[in-house]
Amino acid sequence: MAETRRSRTIAAEAQAVWDVLADFGAVSSWADFVDHSCMLSPSTEGIGVGSSRRVQLGRNTLVERITDFDPPTSLGYVIEGLPMVRQLHSSWTLRPIASGFTEVTLTNTVDIGSNPAQRVAERIFGRVSVKQLDLLLSGLAKKVDGSHV
Repeated sequence: MAETRRSRTIAAEAQAVWDVLADFGAVSSWADFVDHSCMLSPSTEGIGVGSSRRVQLGRNTLVERITDFDPPTSLGYVIEGLPMVRQLHSSWTLRPIASGFTEVTLTNTVDIGSNPAQRVAERIFGRVSVKQLDLLLSGLAKKVDGSHV
């Protein structure tokens, strides 16, 4: 398994950041590279562990299912549908750092396989995913605090 982690400070309270992340089906409203997103498992009790969404990235259709849901500090989900990837897990962690500021950390853990070639592929995937993580953090910041950085 290979892990990639990125962090960003967002000028907003943790609850405001959480509210955007917990609107799980609306990721396409703030992640510029997501063409479409929608909930697959709406619930009368709201979003939580087991909830899933469909995400369209160009020709790729992914299903993301929540595995960790601890408002307003952590959200984790597995991503299914990526070619040649056994498992991809993404997790968001929110940590208030000062009044009106939250450190947001996004971590991807990928499992492609255990043979040497697959381990190399995991490391390459991790390096490539850094850009995606940065884009997600930037889009989240723009949605929550209006920043354009």
